Amino acid sequence: MGSTRRGGRANRLMAAGVATAAALAVLTAPAAGARPLGTEGTGRAGVAQPDGRRPDLDRGSVERTGRTGSGREDAHWAVKDTGAPGIRFRGLAAVDRHTAWLAGTGGTVLRTTDGGASWRNVSPPAAAGLEFRDVTASGARGAVVLAVGEGEASRVYRTDDGGTTWTESFRNADPRAFYDCLAFFDRRHGLAVSDPVDGRFRILSTADGGRSWHVLPADGMPPALDGEAGFAASGQCLVTSGPRDVWLATGGGAHARVLHSADRGLTWTAAGTPVPAGDPAKGVFALAFRDRTHGIAVGGDYRPGSPSPEAAAVTADGGRTWRPATTAPPAYRSAVAWLAHSRAAALAVGPTGTDLSTDGGRSWRTVDTGSYDTVTCAPDHSCWAAGEQGRAARLER
Repeated sequence: MGSTRRGGRANRLMAAGVATAAALAVLTAPAAGARPLGTEGTGRAGVAQPDGRRPDLDRGSVERTGRTGSGREDAHWAVKDTGAPGIRFRGLAAVDRHTAWLAGTGGTVLRTTDGGASWRNVSPPAAAGLEFRDVTASGARGAVVLAVGEGEASRVYRTDDGGTTWTESFRNADPRAFYDCLAFFDRRHGLAVSDPVDGRFRILSTADGGRSWHVLPADGMPPALDGEAGFAASGQCLVTSGPRDVWLATGGGAHARVLHSADRGLTWTAAGTPVPAGDPAKGVFALAFRDRTHGIAVGGDYRPGSPSPEAAAVTADGGRTWRPATTAPPAYRSAVAWLAHSRAAALAVGPTGTDLSTDGGRSWRTVDTGSYDTVTCAPDHSCWAAGEQGRAARLER
């Protein structure tokens, strides 16, 4: 029995390696083949704050499917018609190549179970005035969405039936709090993070799959820097890996930091990063960890046309130290994702394009110039992206 289990695991690892290699083969076409396809357009995020902590990225191109200049069809973002051109989707949960959830402006939640060929509007009732910025999903039927904003605008909704019905499981009653992101360790345990209250980031916790929430004690959280906050830009300012580890990305202060907890948010340590900071519009916007030690941070300055040198960094020690990417993305990036089962391949997206790394985030090159706010890759090797003007796309060949 032991040898059978080892053989099965080896076969699964070999299959995963073959699939990842195939994905890399089509993703690493010459950069000259990357080009915007379609027409220019703009969209609005709706809740940008005057201090710049809520990025409003009103630019980018609308691209359709395309081919690289190599003469053969390569991997590309195939845009899926969501039927919601006026919505900006910053929340994205990719279950697999068939199923994905989107969360966006106007209290909008969409779901597809056929690879994006059709989308069902499963928005919670009476939510039109809310700004959904994050969503996590356990499958085609279970999802938790986060609405962001000051005071009661920050809320959590939960569904177990594919969005047919929703339960509001949390409504923020503190006018000083502004929740940015949520993340789950497993189907039961999850956290949400608010910008600092009384000088420290506030952590909300659930142990029943989002049915109920409570604020964790603040004494395990290091003091926040002056002006420090999280960015509700892509649902990736709070990320987990494994059963207990969680990381929090920050900006707006003198230094862009990443905070880490190894006990589900009870105690935290902070580490500086080389990502630009010192301004309300600058910092680490998104994190991705492929295990509890190897992670990538992306961000920069979200203001259109502003330079973002050193807009990416990597860690190999669980976030204790961060090193700048040797070749960073050319501009601000709002989201990042590892390709499933890969130790080297990752995608980063932002309003000016998509970048690919094949060396664990140390170097990046642009492979597409369309505008996206968020990106997620599922365990079956599929990757999805979403953004302004109702845009959703799946990586296809």
